[in-house]
Amino acid sequence: MRPTSKAATNTTVSAISRALQKVKKEAQLVKSESVGIVEQSGDGIAIIKGLSDVTYNELLLFPKKTYGLALNLRKDRVGAIILGTATHIKQGDIVRSTGRLLEIPVGNDFLGRVIDPLGRPLDGKPKPRQDSYFPLDRIAPGVIKREPVHTPLMTGVTAIDSMIPIGRGQRELIIGDRGTGKSSITMTTVINQKNTGVICIYVTIGQKAAFVSRLISIFEQHDSLDHTIIVSATASDPASLQYIAPYAGCALGEYFAYRGMDALIIYDDLSKHAWAYRELSLLLRRPSGREAYPGDIFYLHSRLLERACKLNKKNGGGSLTALPIIETQASDVSAYIPTNVISITDGQIYLDPDLFHAGIKPAINVGLSVSRVGGAAQAKAMKKVAGKLRLDLAQYRELAAFAQFASDLDPKTQAQLERGARVTEILKQGWEEPQPLEHQVIIIWAVTNGFLDGVKKDMVKEWEVRFSQYIETSSEDLLEEIKEKKVLTDDTEEKLRQACITFNSINTQLMIEEET
Repeated sequence: MRPTSKAATNTTVSAISRALQKVKKEAQLVKSESVGIVEQSGDGIAIIKGLSDVTYNELLLFPKKTYGLALNLRKDRVGAIILGTATHIKQGDIVRSTGRLLEIPVGNDFLGRVIDPLGRPLDGKPKPRQDSYFPLDRIAPGVIKREPVHTPLMTGVTAIDSMIPIGRGQRELIIGDRGTGKSSITMTTVINQKNTGVICIYVTIGQKAAFVSRLISIFEQHDSLDHTIIVSATASDPASLQYIAPYAGCALGEYFAYRGMDALIIYDDLSKHAWAYRELSLLLRRPSGREAYPGDIFYLHSRLLERACKLNKKNGGGSLTALPIIETQASDVSAYIPTNVISITDGQIYLDPDLFHAGIKPAINVGLSVSRVGGAAQAKAMKKVAGKLRLDLAQYRELAAFAQFASDLDPKTQAQLERGARVTEILKQGWEEPQPLEHQVIIIWAVTNGFLDGVKKDMVKEWEVRFSQYIETSSEDLLEEIKEKKVLTDDTEEKLRQACITFNSINTQLMIEEET
């Protein structure tokens, strides 16, 4: 055998090296992907055969660039919900996994816009420019990243700001029957955030399209759309979009909160969100439990509401405040979804249909409403006057129940009833009339210190309007002091006392004529 020459050896090695490089280059061009076939489609869901490597909540790509979300992972089948119109998806279609979780574009350009839960514009304007993408579903910040709630979020509703205070980073449930003014309170709150630096995200879930149009019109009318984002999934939208809507809104809120800003998110309402999730779960043939809801219905809302928090300074110092709305049936607060959400939130504002029909608006039942943050997120001036207010109102409601059976009342009881009736009148407020802190404080101080006891009951609101105007013109420095310092000193109280005495002496036509 002849020995192989060195040149021939080098040629062979070079050829092998070139072949390996070519194989390596071609291997880089080959991408593996998980593919499945639609086995069944209808009612906004699809059953897919294959997709062995798919993960829970992974984004799936259907034909015509339609996306879906993997919700049910079985041994040989995947149950997915289709995000958007699903009429073109049919049996035998190819489905590809994307390897991504569902995200929404976020950015400052979304302020003043109306979008769907996927970030697409619904207001006819160009697509907003996104700064980045935020995942719709993420783990809530742990206790190490948080700090106690201590900064008030003023709603402009006197009854709430005085007796059921809400702090920035709190979760306060608004609960009541249909048509008792739940959305009105949230509208007032959004309007009141003008010039406060608080970004508002209003999420409508399963509402009429007419309601969304009215919402836009109201915010434009009060110049409140510039600091607001409306995320809309109406009743005509698929259940899948209604299901992801609150998570999309929460992702937008987190974008601002993690940048050190204060955000407020309103979920209107989570009852319809639970209905949409129940519909999807039943279509996917998940086992049903109480009231036909799936077993993870509590987790559905807890993982959403726990994301609202006050972040500490190390993590930006921003906050995300949540005001979820729950609709009850026949005032049944002990139903499944209401009790679930009550247990998750930091308090609730209960709207009583009986008070609403009696003309007391907002129809807040003070006895059943509570804020578990309380005075920690309340201005000192408001805290000073609000304690007596709640006591007067509680005594009035208790005495009023017995007084209707009594024919003769002693003077003390009669005086408490008269005082309570005037407190109730003062707390009546239209949804388009948010009141600043300083006005709330002076009016509550006046009624709890007896300066309205001599005012005719039907003239109480007139007294309030005139007195506010009088203070603005004659004692503007008094209002500025309360607004800036947020405290009520002895000197301030003395000035208020003199102002009340002078005003009552001038406006005698508002007063009850004394018997001679």
